Amino acid sequence: MNAISLQSGSNGNCIYIETGNKRLLFDAGISSAEAQRRLAAFGRNMRDVDALIISHDHGDHVRHAGVYQRRYGFPVFITQKTFGHAVQRHNLGKLDNIHFFSSGQEIRFDNVVVQSMPSPHDGVDGSVFVVSSPEKKIGIFTDIGFVSEDMYQTIAKLDAVFIESNYDPEMLRNGHYPGFLKQRITGPHGHLSNRQSAELLLAGDNLKWACLAHLSNNNNDPLLALRTHREIVPEKLRLYVASRHKATGVLSI
Repeated sequence: MNAISLQSGSNGNCIYIETGNKRLLFDAGISSAEAQRRLAAFGRNMRDVDALIISHDHGDHVRHAGVYQRRYGFPVFITQKTFGHAVQRHNLGKLDNIHFFSSGQEIRFDNVVVQSMPSPHDGVDGSVFVVSSPEKKIGIFTDIGFVSEDMYQTIAKLDAVFIESNYDPEMLRNGHYPGFLKQRITGPHGHLSNRQSAELLLAGDNLKWACLAHLSNNNNDPLLALRTHREIVPEKLRLYVASRHKATGVLSI
């Protein structure tokens, strides 16, 4: 199972996962041209993608979904509420190949299963995901306001994970954001801090790697996020950071 974060952050999100003969994209927050360019750098092609799966209705996750579908023809999997809000907010244009799922439902692509789970975030009807082949599991846990007991249980079964590590509390507290926005970020429908992310990873006894994702441009720093995690998680766990501006490279399990 191979994965590439094509970009991660409030400026746009897109993750590519391949296992067996299936190629899946999660979210469409960067342009189709940029997604294709970054995939091509690793010998992959958007035209080989089997499906696009959308996590929630915020623009940094869904704004280019219509272009992806019209240009490349693959189906888009999205919840009905997310679709309704995304169409209204982001002018997605005409989409022909839409498949609705309910958060908590499995989406099957032959022997590859995508398990969706409700996400505590202020998007409409948002989801996080676990992608399972017969032998491996990768989680995509971003845009999470708090860590539920289900997440601890789920991460214990994963081989790898993209995990939100959005902010450093001190940087946020001392930063220029208005009070209501700071409360939104730290609240139960906002984002995870570096320490919250690291503490969740402690439950992942089987994890081979974790990729820290959705880092804030203003309230975090990649080296600080890594340092906070290294103070908490075991040395054997490989850590990567998903960039706000470029692809990670191919991460394998």
